[in-house]
Amino acid sequence: MELIRDIVQRHKAGEQIGVTSVCSAHPLVIEATFRHALRTAQPVVLIEATSNQVNQDGGYTGMVPADFRAFVESLAAKTGFPIDRLVLGGDHLGPNAWTTLPADEAMDKAEIMVGDYVRAGFRKIHLDCSMSCADDQVPLPERVIAERAGRLCRAAEDAFAGDPADAPVYVIGTEVPVPGGAAEDLEGLAVTTPEAAIATVAMHRDLFRDLGLADAWERVIATVVQPGVEFDHDKVVEYRPERATELSRAIEPVDHLVFEAHSTDYQTPAGLAALVRDHFAILKVGPGVTFALREALWALDAIEAETVLADQRVGLRAVALDRMRTDPQNWQKYYHATGDALTLQLQYSLSDRIRYYWPDPAIAAAQARLFENLRATTPSLPLVSQYLPLAYAAVRAGDFSLDPAELVMAHVCATLDAYHGACYPHA
Repeated sequence: MELIRDIVQRHKAGEQIGVTSVCSAHPLVIEATFRHALRTAQPVVLIEATSNQVNQDGGYTGMVPADFRAFVESLAAKTGFPIDRLVLGGDHLGPNAWTTLPADEAMDKAEIMVGDYVRAGFRKIHLDCSMSCADDQVPLPERVIAERAGRLCRAAEDAFAGDPADAPVYVIGTEVPVPGGAAEDLEGLAVTTPEAAIATVAMHRDLFRDLGLADAWERVIATVVQPGVEFDHDKVVEYRPERATELSRAIEPVDHLVFEAHSTDYQTPAGLAALVRDHFAILKVGPGVTFALREALWALDAIEAETVLADQRVGLRAVALDRMRTDPQNWQKYYHATGDALTLQLQYSLSDRIRYYWPDPAIAAAQARLFENLRATTPSLPLVSQYLPLAYAAVRAGDFSLDPAELVMAHVCATLDAYHGACYPHA
């Protein structure tokens, strides 16, 4: 996939450049990503789906890989973003969705999934087999992890049948923070050692070659490491470049590889720029953009309370909280508060478990009615300034209108601004 490889090659040649990987299945987030890319003239948009979101069983979105591609491409067409500048990626592709099964069965399913992703046109594939299955030891030995990654790479290569210039690129490495943020104390968060990072690369390289995947190895573009960034419910561990100096230097002599940084959500613009400078050239963001989405929807809920007659209000916030309490499966392992403290966690935790609930039929219907109410009674500029000051600035600049969906996207774009500034500092 030349679009991504070109960015990596330019970075390896000394240019401070990177790419943002937006990991979300929410239509407003994805549409905002395309609109932001058009406004900032970005050469490529990278949208990724995780193995839990999208797989052959439907994942929690109900979409198989081909569905997700059609969904994303429809939003690109809606915004006028060129399809040839869109790259789809698969994040954490491995047996994660089937860890309750024995390893052989889970890996069989993972092979099918990876093949389906590639056949559907996904071209950036993160091979992640770090999770233990039902009959595995905990934790898995690193060699077993690498062997399983090789097995999935073979499945991906076998599934690809196109122009060699469009062949998949791969990401390896397993020192990945907990998806959606950490649940444990962050005080002892350790940066990956240079020795561990290089050993992971060497092990995968040798195994790939042993498996007849030498050509695929030339398309491995990144390895996942822990640069010392993370977040939990209400804290963010800021990137401290001095802690990652040796790790940063370790990747410099490694041909065609950069680092991929996960859990970069909520980092400051300066922190994101420092990450790209230090060779963490692929920046993953997921909860950070859906947190911004929730902020905007709650602001619109407040505007509705100010402008719409009481008997016509939908009360999106109340509907969402009721559904989360009724169906706690997506948050009960992560939030342990009670009473008012739980109410705050459900809404405002940085891990943003509420993102799993936006497709809920009752919540989706309430959001649609909220938008209808605010289209019938357009909010005034002063109200937008009060509740959505970043969107207010975008409206005043002429980039967005006062339509409620536009206001949400304007707020999400403000989060993407920091990533664009880090990846394209000279734009």
